[in-house]
Amino acid sequence: MVLSTANCHTCANQNCLIKKNLSSKVMSNFKEDRNVIACKKGQQFVMEGAPTNGLFFMYNGKAKVLKTGIYGKEQILRFVTNGEIIGHRGFGVREKYSISAVALENSVLCNFTDETLKKMLTEIPKLTYDLMLFYAYELNITESKVKAIAQMTVREKVIDTLLYVNRKFGSNYKGMLDLVLSRKEIAAFAGTTDEQVTRTLSALKKEDLIFTQGKRIGIVDVGQLQKEISEHNYFLNS
Repeated sequence: MVLSTANCHTCANQNCLIKKNLSSKVMSNFKEDRNVIACKKGQQFVMEGAPTNGLFFMYNGKAKVLKTGIYGKEQILRFVTNGEIIGHRGFGVREKYSISAVALENSVLCNFTDETLKKMLTEIPKLTYDLMLFYAYELNITESKVKAIAQMTVREKVIDTLLYVNRKFGSNYKGMLDLVLSRKEIAAFAGTTDEQVTRTLSALKKEDLIFTQGKRIGIVDVGQLQKEISEHNYFLNS
């Protein structure tokens, strides 16, 4: 994507907090301070432990947000798609990022520095309110996930991951999930091992609940998978 096309007024991401507040006259004073960044697939654009540099908004693309655990093991916290925010956990409270972020495909991001954001939040009350609601929603999801994951079996964790990816990214015309993940990445999000993911996917495939094509995975019956983790009542319809 050509960077010059990353325009706030023509942006299709209606859920983006900046886009939502474009009607504010004050916003016109700040949107020109935006940095537009192009990232290639596999490129890291936020580094854990690096000095904070504001918030990133995904204009177009996909990314994974992760932390490094013991022995350098990767733990994926969430996946990011168009209009979503990256780096918000460190904004305003930390001098260094507590997470890393890596592009999963060629992506374009909008970045507002800490200094610019602080001015925006001071002068645009609705943006501050919207950001507060966003933080409250994120906290609710995080708390619910911690509880659910602690009680789930390995099979349920893998199913939950597949349903999460399906909700967030949908499927392509062939019915495959519109995000290609390695078995290692599924394990890093589900909180299990590569071997357990491979065994679980093989079992689900034998039961005709999913189908695969290389690294790509398709879900045969979303409703049936939802039933398997319904007792956890964990954002099945979000």
